[in-house]
Amino acid sequence: MEGRSMEEIRPGMLAYSLAGHDKGSLYYIVKADERFVWLSDGKLKNTDSPKRKNRKHIQVIKKGTEEVPAPLTNEAVKRIIKQYLRKES
Repeated sequence: MEGRSMEEIRPGMLAYSLAGHDKGSLYYIVKADERFVWLSDGKLKNTDSPKRKNRKHIQVIKKGTEEVPAPLTNEAVKRIIKQYLRKES
């Protein structure tokens, strides 16, 4: 699966889950490597224990924040997701 390489997926982006019980959920990408991403929604999957998901099972949204807030808090993640959803409505 060479088409989805590391070049586009990085912390700070947003992604929808495409598979699993959380299908359709919107997440903030906390960390990414060549095979997996670690996702947080600031609620059930917080920044201290993000959800690990196969890169093939997400759809990245390019409109994520360009810079990762430091420190990355659950409140910051919830705010970023809420702002994105408000713009899309």
